[in-house]
Amino acid sequence: MMGPKQEAQAALFYEFSLEEHVPQDHLLCAINWFVDLSSIRAHLTDLYSHTGRPSIDPELMIRMLLFGYCFGIRSERRLCEEVHLNLAY
Repeated sequence: MMGPKQEAQAALFYEFSLEEHVPQDHLLCAINWFVDLSSIRAHLTDLYSHTGRPSIDPELMIRMLLFGYCFGIRSERRLCEEVHLNLAY
């Protein structure tokens, strides 16, 4: 089952914008500008089962693997830890 695409959601009492906290000259901003993965979900929908637990969003997974490659992170477990710790990811 393909996991849901997560949309940005404003907080109840304050707003937080990643664009204000991640510098525009950061490597990840350049990658995000060049890499368009918006159509990946449509291409992969048929490959996912409609039953079972939902998986991670395929666009998010490919972005994580791409960032891990750029930053030399060889372990997927370590990559998940880095994503939890680093706002820019």
